[in-house]
Amino acid sequence: MSSFFVKTPGFCDDCGSILPRLREKGGVTCYVCARVFSEEEAFRTSKVETCINFNSQEAKKRNIKEENKHDEEDDDGPIVERICPKCGNNRMSYATLQLRSADEGQTVFYTCTSCKFKESENS
Repeated sequence: MSSFFVKTPGFCDDCGSILPRLREKGGVTCYVCARVFSEEEAFRTSKVETCINFNSQEAKKRNIKEENKHDEEDDDGPIVERICPKCGNNRMSYATLQLRSADEGQTVFYTCTSCKFKESENS
């Protein structure tokens, strides 16, 4: 029987559908036409290559420091230049919420990046 499909590893020679993964035991059965292939028939020229790149110890330490630095900053939003009334720091993060009716302005919540003092402003 001649096939209309190009014989490509991982695809059924009869119907052209993709073949399921190879199991530990037994052959491979096509989902569509139910033809059973041996592993040699189904994956005759297939080759799987993997490459695992491990980070160096220095890169790992650098990543941990960056994660810890980010955790320490843990800002509540974008940062603006605004003087904290408690400690005098000139950087505060902010978040906005619509707490009042839709025809009124939103409420802006500021958080000091240094002492974590919080204040709000109705705009």
